[in-house]
Amino acid sequence: MKRDPGHPDAGSHRSRATDAVAPSQACSERSTRRRLLAALGVVAFPLPFAAYAQQPGRTPRIGFLYFGSRQSAMEAGRYNAFVNGMRDLGYTEGKNLMIEARFADGKPDRVSALAADLVKLNPDVIVATGSPMYRALQLVTNTIPIVLTVGVDPVASGYAASMAKPGRNFTGLTDTAADLNPKLLELAMTVVPKLTRVGVLIHPDNESHPQQLAKLMLTAQKVGVQIVLAEASALPAIEAAFGMFARERVRAVIIFSDTFFAQQPRQIADEAAKPRVATLSRITRFAEACNLITYGAELLDNFRRAATYVDKILKGAKPGDLPFEQPTRYYLTLNLKTARALGLTIPQSLLISADKVI
Repeated sequence: MKRDPGHPDAGSHRSRATDAVAPSQACSERSTRRRLLAALGVVAFPLPFAAYAQQPGRTPRIGFLYFGSRQSAMEAGRYNAFVNGMRDLGYTEGKNLMIEARFADGKPDRVSALAADLVKLNPDVIVATGSPMYRALQLVTNTIPIVLTVGVDPVASGYAASMAKPGRNFTGLTDTAADLNPKLLELAMTVVPKLTRVGVLIHPDNESHPQQLAKLMLTAQKVGVQIVLAEASALPAIEAAFGMFARERVRAVIIFSDTFFAQQPRQIADEAAKPRVATLSRITRFAEACNLITYGAELLDNFRRAATYVDKILKGAKPGDLPFEQPTRYYLTLNLKTARALGLTIPQSLLISADKVI
C-alpha cells in the first residue's frame, strides 16, 4: 500500500489514560462563522445550483482545497490522481479547465482565509480534503457545490441529509469507517503478546475523531484493554505524544486517519521506534514508511472518483442528488522489517491474509 516537511507553527498536545472520556469539542460554530464571513468580506446571495452548470464556451474553474501541504498532496499522489481523473474525462488544465489550488499546510489557523479566498473566486465546484476545510466551507457557502474526498461521516457532521440523497451542496466520497479502528485494535492484540495498554493518537480539530474514539473505547473495554490518549496537531506534539506513550508503557499505538498525520508517516515511525512501539493506522502509506500495520481503503481511488462528481456537476447535476460513495474494499499491509526490529512475530494466518507484505 501506500513526509512531508511542512512544519505547522502551532499545535497542541494533551494526554490521558482513560476508559470512557472523549476529547472536548471545539469552540462554538457561531464565532467561527463570524470570523469566516469577516474574512470573506461580503455576504453572497444564494444562487440556484443550475447557475453552476458549465456554460457553452466557458472554461470551468475548479477549486482544490487541501488541509495538508502541496508537497504532501503531490508525494501521496492525491493531486495528480484528481488531475488525471479529470483528464480521462476530457478535461485538460490550461486548455479547457482551470484549477485553483489552495493548501493549508496542516495549519488550522489558515483554513478560514483559504476557504474565504476560494469562495470569492466563485468556482463551479470545490474539491475539498480535510474536516477543517469542510466545516469552513459549510460556513461560507451553501450554493457552490462541494465534493468531499476523505474523512467525516457527512450525515453525522451535518453536510448531508442522507448518504443516498445528500440534499444540500455537499457530495462526494468518504472513507469514514469507525469500525476499522476496533479492527486495528484486534490486529494489535494479534501481533503484540499480552497487550493491555494501547495508545491512540488523534487530531484535536478532526471532527470525526470523537465518534471514532468512543466506539474504539467500547471495544477496548470489552476486551480489557486500556486506552492511553494523546492529541497532536504539530510536529513537536507528535514527539511529545510518543514520549508519553513510552512513560505509560504503551506497546502499540493506533494512529487515527487525518490529513495532517498523513503528511508525517516517517516521523511517526521514527518516534515510535525509539520506545519500540508498534504503530497501526488506516492510512495506507504508513506501512511503506516503516510503520507496522495498515488496514484501510486506497484513498487515491477517491481522488480519481472525485473527478466523476465534478464532471457530472459541470454537466448540470445537482450535488444534492449525487449519492455519497464509500469504499468497497480495505487493504491489509504488513511491514516485516519493522516487526523484526520490534521483536514481534507476525502469525502465519495474518501473513496469508495480507494484501501486501513489505
